Amino acid sequence: MGRMSGPYLIRGSVSLPEAELMWRFSRSSGPGGQHVNTSDSQVELRFDLAATEALPTVWKARALERLASRLNDGVISVRSSEHRSQWRNREAAAVRLAALLAEASAPPPRPRRPTKIPRGINERRLREKKRRGETKRGRSARDW
Repeated sequence: MGRMSGPYLIRGSVSLPEAELMWRFSRSSGPGGQHVNTSDSQVELRFDLAATEALPTVWKARALERLASRLNDGVISVRSSEHRSQWRNREAAAVRLAALLAEASAPPPRPRRPTKIPRGINERRLREKKRRGETKRGRSARDW
């Protein structure tokens, strides 16, 4: 059928190493009619994140920390069964794994620098609150 459309880039020049990907195929319960009963179209892609040398150490540490709940002995697995063909499911699983690793190894966002509210805006807000309170106070009937 041809070669897969890899390499699957994680970020920059770092990509998923084809040699470290472990594939497993099984029968899918997804679309395909009778074809589903005879072909192994569901794909499970496993990647040993703890043992890989393909990722920079900082990225690897970040990914291990962020994906800790999804890891099983340092191995992350992704399943795909949304397509009828095993080939397209392989592509979908590899793309999903690359996206997952890219998100997990991304640097943390820069901390927000708090801004100070200008004094004029605060004074205008307080004046408006005072005026609104006076309006409401004027509505109450005090005839005792």
